[in-house]
Amino acid sequence: MSVNVRRMACTPDEVFAVLADPWVYPTWVVGASRLRATDSRYPAVGSRLHHSIGVWPLVLNDETRVDEWDPPRRMVLEAKTRPFGSERVIIDVKPRGVGCVVRMEEFPESGPVTLIPDAVADAILHVRNAEALRRLEWAARGRAVQ
Repeated sequence: MSVNVRRMACTPDEVFAVLADPWVYPTWVVGASRLRATDSRYPAVGSRLHHSIGVWPLVLNDETRVDEWDPPRRMVLEAKTRPFGSERVIIDVKPRGVGCVVRMEEFPESGPVTLIPDAVADAILHVRNAEALRRLEWAARGRAVQ
């Protein structure tokens, strides 16, 4: 399990405005190359994003499902990366002063990714998710100035 925490210079509502916009997903999720489609109910529980990961010509089409949506506090996702398996992603947001603290937890949930030793998976996910949180803040702060 990988856990990243970042203090952000934006509000929880601004973070959740980004999380609620499926078309912004590829800008902050490291590895997502495009969004192909989204359920009209997104981000309602059970709704899905249909996205691609990787770069051409090594692109995989997959999906991410919303398992919990409690703005501006918490979002839980099941991210599939077939044929490798699926991961659970938990995003918790707490206000801190004029900004917030965002905690992202990710762990392999099913498939071959669960066979990767924890230390290796954690190291890779930690680097990836540190960048994802940096991008999430950038997108949220960009929305704040509009």
